[in-house]
Amino acid sequence: MKKIKIVLVLSLLFSFSCASNDYWKLKIEVPGRTAFNLDQFSEIVITNFLIEEETKDFDLNQELVDYFSFEIGQNFNGTVSIKEITFEEEPFKNEAFWKNLLPDRKEAVLFTGGVQYTEEIRKAILQKQKARFEDPFVSKKRSLAERRFYTLNLDLYIIDAKTGKALYKRNFKESKGFENPKQTAPFAFFELIQRVKAKFFRNILGEASIQERYLIYD
Repeated sequence: MKKIKIVLVLSLLFSFSCASNDYWKLKIEVPGRTAFNLDQFSEIVITNFLIEEETKDFDLNQELVDYFSFEIGQNFNGTVSIKEITFEEEPFKNEAFWKNLLPDRKEAVLFTGGVQYTEEIRKAILQKQKARFEDPFVSKKRSLAERRFYTLNLDLYIIDAKTGKALYKRNFKESKGFENPKQTAPFAFFELIQRVKAKFFRNILGEASIQERYLIYD
């Protein structure tokens, strides 16, 4: 109901302002809501990731660890450290497994996850547009083109080191196709992980978003 009321109010304000032309259109930063408060913890320990399938000529785990350790370090006031672990079967549902990893660091959380990074070649039929004065009865020319698609399927977890319980869990699935059939996995990964970062940080750290507002004056 609140969302509906807000939309109605904004619609009315907009219609009144359009009628009188006495308004300013403003862009403001609106703070985002966090999934939970990270400030209650003093340390984030980033572990290696559970890789479903290795990517040829590309160390996916190392790229994820390096990327998140840097980005989180830029946005978290506490300590960010890295710990390599050996995964067991179904590790994310095993609270005892995570609880025993950091017995002396009860004010820490573990940042971990599972990932699948895939690529595939898809073929598409491209139809050439007719020229302005081309014979309309002549069939259009078609060509077969290849596109390379990359998909990053990433499950992220933040786990309480004291209890072993997952405080946060979310799946991110991003994909993109490239006209260049020789597009490399590292290049595509950087674009996809940037999308994940934007959504993840907005959810966890409450990054502000730009929204439009209308200010009416007499």
